[in-house]
Amino acid sequence: MMSLKQNETKTMELLKKHGFHFKKKWGQNFLTDKNLLNCIADAAKIKQGESIVEIGAGAGTLTKHLAEAGAKVLTVEIDPSLIPVLQENLRGYDVKIIQGDVLKLDMDKLTTGHGLTWPYKIVANLPYYITTPIIMNILENEYHVDIMVMMLQWEVAERLTARPGSKEYGAITLAVQYYTEPKILFKVARHLFKPTPEVDSAVLLLEKRIHPRVKVKNEKLMFKIIKAAFGQRRKTLLNALTTVSPGFGKEKLQEVLKTAGIDGQRRGETLSLEEFARLADSWQDMQDFL
Repeated sequence: MMSLKQNETKTMELLKKHGFHFKKKWGQNFLTDKNLLNCIADAAKIKQGESIVEIGAGAGTLTKHLAEAGAKVLTVEIDPSLIPVLQENLRGYDVKIIQGDVLKLDMDKLTTGHGLTWPYKIVANLPYYITTPIIMNILENEYHVDIMVMMLQWEVAERLTARPGSKEYGAITLAVQYYTEPKILFKVARHLFKPTPEVDSAVLLLEKRIHPRVKVKNEKLMFKIIKAAFGQRRKTLLNALTTVSPGFGKEKLQEVLKTAGIDGQRRGETLSLEEFARLADSWQDMQDFL
């Protein structure tokens, strides 16, 4: 069995052979620890023949483990210089390699176009600089995904699993928890990556909810309220929400808050998703009445 050091050396030699250089702009930090890669693959609960989309293939080290677990894998890599590395490293595996920006691709069309079935799973080692846009792109497009296993910055994982009243709690917390049930599986030390990043990481499981966590009359309005509530965290709700609806003065806003049973002197960071949904429904009822 190949040791951690041997596995790392083999990967680095392959990258060197193809003249690859790490690029900071794409946040490239690769994993070579076989035990950790196995743990990530196990977290995806792969069944034989199941479809998986991997975002950010890197050198293909995790891709191999996904394929060896029995998955049909479609892997997306933004860096064209890594495509020949992947083609060599994944030769003989049931893997389709796509070069492109996941934010500019339609994941459902991509999977069906390459013979993958729905629902599919997403596994990703996400670049830190673009974690939130990628997750929200997947959720807001309502792709046919059932679970996502994401490697991301530890602080981001804490934010996505935060509870009301904590300093990590914010608009992105509520958005992710509206669509999914997030759970931190384990922490990943920074020294396990090449090159070594400045922070630790976490593997996060996001299980897609069959229905959103709360029922709300106007989803867009609720998220507009959430965004405003967290726009200036030190402001009370009564002051922070004046920008949500033009012509909605503080008098009407106080009425909306009272109907929702929420104290206008509270701050957004103290409200649960259920309370934001109640506030949005009260707001919608007021708009309909007017």
